[in-house]
Amino acid sequence: MTKFIKLYALLIVLLMLAACGEPTYRVRVLDTPSSTTSPTGKVKPTQRAYEVNGQRYQPIPSAQGFVEKGIASWYGKKFHGRKTSNGETYDMYAMTSAHKTLPMNVHLKVTNLDNGRSTVVRINDRGPFVRSRIIDLSYSAAKELGVVGPGTANVRIEALGYQDKGPAGSTPHYTQPDSYDVGPFMIQVGAFTVKENADRLAAKLKGQYGSSSVAAGWVNGQKFYRVRVGLYNAMAKASTGLLEIEANGYPSSFIVAQ
Repeated sequence: MTKFIKLYALLIVLLMLAACGEPTYRVRVLDTPSSTTSPTGKVKPTQRAYEVNGQRYQPIPSAQGFVEKGIASWYGKKFHGRKTSNGETYDMYAMTSAHKTLPMNVHLKVTNLDNGRSTVVRINDRGPFVRSRIIDLSYSAAKELGVVGPGTANVRIEALGYQDKGPAGSTPHYTQPDSYDVGPFMIQVGAFTVKENADRLAAKLKGQYGSSSVAAGWVNGQKFYRVRVGLYNAMAKASTGLLEIEANGYPSSFIVAQ
């Protein structure tokens, strides 16, 4: 009888969770190659590839020259006080945002294309993990842009860089610590522990894009064979190439600096 009651209670809880309509995300950090490292040579935790519900995401090494258009959403009270992806405590009243791949602490200019309003936010979280959405805004940022009521809006985001700490009340100034805008860059399409598999994919990609290569590297004692395409002299060109490769069936691809 006690066992039956416990099972019944568990069923009720599961039904309640299903009824609330909130997505459940399974996040897994991956020990895969990345070009962004700390001064010690180790990959920064917030720059490691990660996986959400089977979809792999690779943070890019720099935001310089980054521009993107898409749908913005916002998150508020339910997440207020929780930890963000960079370890901060989420404050719905701060001017922050979540992006799937841009570096943490980069400031973005976000323009609501539906009403022309714009504001500046800082990235301190990952998301949104909803198809077609490119950025999640804090409540205050969404309110300033007029997004709270409709819930979503068409936006343009432009990376400004990292904010310099000037005197109180001074005009904000943004800088990029490294110039990743000038290449060369390549697009990594896959990483394999078996060289034959890497060679097979490289041959296929060479037929599609004209050039490809296989580069060996070690991660946590494991040897990987990384399959890469192209050689781009600017981040903007690499970003365009990445969109094409993703659209052709390689959604887990990402840009690497040479």
